[in-house]
Amino acid sequence: MTAGAVEYLAETYGGDARSSVFLGGIITPTRRLALRWLRGQARRIADALDPYPYVRWAPPGALRRVPAADRDAPGALRGWQASTECQDAALHALAAGGPFAFLTHDATCWYRLTVHPLPGPVTP
Repeated sequence: MTAGAVEYLAETYGGDARSSVFLGGIITPTRRLALRWLRGQARRIADALDPYPYVRWAPPGALRRVPAADRDAPGALRGWQASTECQDAALHALAAGGPFAFLTHDATCWYRLTVHPLPGPVTP
């Protein structure tokens, strides 16, 4: 890594009113790779919370649709993941040297996606 280069720490967390759980993290050499990883994590979390009712691994009738809720964390995660505008805003924040964070919640839990620049060389 060259002097003055920046690496990025991307992390995902989830929790409720009493606890916080680290769901995953990665150090990448570019902000684009960090955001690409976060998009994958947003989709992974959303799919785990709200799988498509006709997935192959579930026997017929095991999953069923529920009425729309006031707070839809899986929908918000999928929306962030698919939004070009949100991705551009995150890239601009990181390019300016600042962190990026996305937080969403439903009736019982919260989910946070973050990227922080790590100035200087990072040792494994």
